[in-house]
Amino acid sequence: MEMSKAEVNTNVAAEQKNFGQTGGFVRENQKSLSFIGAAIVALIVVYIAYQKLYLAPHEAEAADQMHVAQDYWAKKEWDKALKGDAGYPGFEKIINDYGSTKAANQAYFYAGIAYLNKGEYRKAIDNLTSYHGDDSMVSAEALGSTGDAYVELKDYSKAETYFQKAADKAKNKFLSPFYLKKLGLVYETEKDNKSAVDAYKKIKSDYPDSGEAQNIDAYIARAEAKL
Repeated sequence: MEMSKAEVNTNVAAEQKNFGQTGGFVRENQKSLSFIGAAIVALIVVYIAYQKLYLAPHEAEAADQMHVAQDYWAKKEWDKALKGDAGYPGFEKIINDYGSTKAANQAYFYAGIAYLNKGEYRKAIDNLTSYHGDDSMVSAEALGSTGDAYVELKDYSKAETYFQKAADKAKNKFLSPFYLKKLGLVYETEKDNKSAVDAYKKIKSDYPDSGEAQNIDAYIARAEAKL
């Protein structure tokens, strides 16, 4: 049913009135809107200032402070790496004092590995799962080491999850088969021999040139014999 000319004119007039009311709203609230706009600009300025005047120098300071702890870590002097010495902080203090920096993020990884080697598995897990990095190799190691800690705690279900994540994250012939083999061994421990066979066969099919693949047939045969 078509609208009459009068109805059309009425609708147009209503729309024009609404538009005029919107313009009136802007005029009536101009001061408030200007205040909001100024606040947004102020927040942007504060953020940029924070990045340049606080975070950047903080980042440089944290990186400079960490190199001694890294040296201790490389020498497997785990306590000194974690606690530091008289002149420089360890990874624990770097995490506490520079928590928003990239250096502190890296410190989580180093600290996690140190705790793992000290047998403090819960602390290892807390630190390793707090690490978030873009490097697939380091990230895979963090995931795999978390799996190692859960194995030591006999939480095999979580160990399986982290070994699988590590293998998927690495996507290379060095770490992926390494963690797939660990995954298979945990499955065998849990008497899930079918899953163990699948993990071992994936090494054979996907990473035939890896070191783990060289004797993987023996692992496959052992797991298949228990099916």
